Amino acid sequence: MHKYGAIKLALALAPLAMFAEQASAIPTFMTAGPRTTQPIGHYELCQQYPVECSQRTRQTSSVELTRPLWSKIVKINNDVNEQVAPRTDQEMWGIEERWSYPGAEGDCEDYVLEKRRRLMEIGMPAGSLLITVVRQRNGAGHAVLTVRTSLGDFILDNLESRVLDWTKTDYTYLKRQSDQNSGVWVSINDSRATAVGSVK
Repeated sequence: MHKYGAIKLALALAPLAMFAEQASAIPTFMTAGPRTTQPIGHYELCQQYPVECSQRTRQTSSVELTRPLWSKIVKINNDVNEQVAPRTDQEMWGIEERWSYPGAEGDCEDYVLEKRRRLMEIGMPAGSLLITVVRQRNGAGHAVLTVRTSLGDFILDNLESRVLDWTKTDYTYLKRQSDQNSGVWVSINDSRATAVGSVK
């Protein structure tokens, strides 16, 4: 087989291999705590796009994760990471924080919003696609997308090319959207963290 063809085949099979690994593992899910404060950036986004805070999901069970769906999730994660160049809100807008759908550039929340939008376009419910606020090892805040599935909670991240089980990341999880109401935020009981400060 030609070298280029072998590379293409390997890339095509990688998502399936990752799916097989996840399917054989014990599903792991975050534990949600009580209601907490909504990030100011999300509040302001909802003023501009009210639908962002009015999505309701009646069925709280996780979406069934199949091989075809896994491939679509991986593709959307890769596509957005490749199509959007990283740039801070200060560089783009001259302000500290602004959540928006990205064009050619965006910061972490913008990547999350675009991935969430594309996954909803293929039929995934809002309650399975949760904007999540985390703390990086260096103490900096960051946003990722939690995808709730029958095989556990997975993270889509602009700083990581792989779609990972949430327990395989280096983040401390602070809060995320409710899986029943997109305008409500709940705290996360991250038992892996040795100490979690108060969430403000």
